[in-house]
Amino acid sequence: MNQMRQFSKVINILENHNNNEKDLIPILQEVQEEYRYLPEEVMVFIATSLDIPPAKVFGVASFYSHFTLKPKGKYVIKICDGTACHVKGSSAIIDALRSHLNLPKDEITTPDMLFTVEAVSCLGTCGLAPAIVINEDVHGLLNPEKAVEIITQIQEKEGV
Repeated sequence: MNQMRQFSKVINILENHNNNEKDLIPILQEVQEEYRYLPEEVMVFIATSLDIPPAKVFGVASFYSHFTLKPKGKYVIKICDGTACHVKGSSAIIDALRSHLNLPKDEITTPDMLFTVEAVSCLGTCGLAPAIVINEDVHGLLNPEKAVEIITQIQEKEGV
């Protein structure tokens, strides 16, 4: 596959930003939205296209916690482990979801690339503690069983 076809979506994103280095963060945001992470070869392509060192692109991508350099699943499950959620049992929810999804200790994404499980410091939903966010959907006042039930419903919808 030629490079132009392989990177056609990235080229469109770059063109929408007039190949302007000052738009590096929005460019990376759009690329991550497209790929669900920032692949190394795409970051090198962006650097070359913007005529900047790849180290600058990698530096920005690794500095901001919003960006990820590893592939994420179709469903990103963010489990709040902030004070309110932790006190109300978020650790048990994390354990239940990881167990249900058969995630090894060192992994956050299922091999089928369907789910990514991340513990986060705060979701800003303390009144719903313990809470999780799946992509953009907030689920609160959970216990391990309710959390697993939500994931099971998604798995059924996906035919897993």
